[in-house]
Amino acid sequence: MKPYIATSGFQYPEWKGKFYPEKMAPAKMLAFYAAEFRSTEVNYTFRSMPSAKTIGRWRDETPEDFRFSLKAPQRVTHFAKLRGCGDTVNEFHDAVKGLGGKLGPVLFQLPETFKADAVLLGEFVRALPKGLRAAFEFRHESWFTDGVFDTLAEANAALCIAESEDLATPRIATADFGYLRPRRLDYREGDIRDQARFIREQDGKWSDAFVYYKHEETAAGPGFAKALKQSLE
Repeated sequence: MKPYIATSGFQYPEWKGKFYPEKMAPAKMLAFYAAEFRSTEVNYTFRSMPSAKTIGRWRDETPEDFRFSLKAPQRVTHFAKLRGCGDTVNEFHDAVKGLGGKLGPVLFQLPETFKADAVLLGEFVRALPKGLRAAFEFRHESWFTDGVFDTLAEANAALCIAESEDLATPRIATADFGYLRPRRLDYREGDIRDQARFIREQDGKWSDAFVYYKHEETAAGPGFAKALKQSLE
C-alpha cells in the first residue's frame, strides 16, 4: 500500500516562516511542497474549472510519483446535488485528465444539509467516467448506513473517512483505496498513532491511502502529516 499523506492545499501565505521560507514567492510553493509531500488535495477545482495551462503547470512542477486529489465542482455537489449533472462531471473529467498518472481521487463533498438518498447515489456513481476514482464525504449522518456503504462498494468508490469536532465518519473501507480527511486541530501523539494503526490494518485492502490534514494559519497540518508519515514508517 502506498500512503499519500499531506494537507488540503499548499499555497498559503500564512505558512511563510512556519513551513515555507519567509520570502518565498507563491509561484515557487508547489515545487517546495512537492519536495516534502507526495500529494495534495486541491480545493480550487470546487469553484473553478481548471484550465489546460494550470493542469500542465501542476503536472510539470511535481515529481513523477506526486498525486493531485481534486475536489469536485460545487455545480455537481451543491447546486445540482448529484442530479442531472452528467455533462458537468464529464467536462470536469476532460479538464483534469491532462494530469495523467498524477490524477488522484476526486472528492465529492456533499453539503451538510443534504440528507441520504441511496438510489440517487447509486445512479450517480454508476454514471461516473470510466477510470475516475471517486471518494464521497457525507456531512449529514443519515448517509452512514449499510445501504449507502454497499452502494459505494459496488462502484469501488471510497467512503471519505472525515473527522471534525462535530462529526466523525465511520471507519469503513468501501473501495480498493482509502481517503481520509482529519479536520481537527488538536491531534496528539496517541491520535496520530491510532490513525497510523488504522491505515496499516487496511494493507491488502487498499492499494493507496490518501490522507489530508486541514489547512489553518498555524501550519499545524504539515506537522501532523509529517508525524503520521513517521508513525507509518
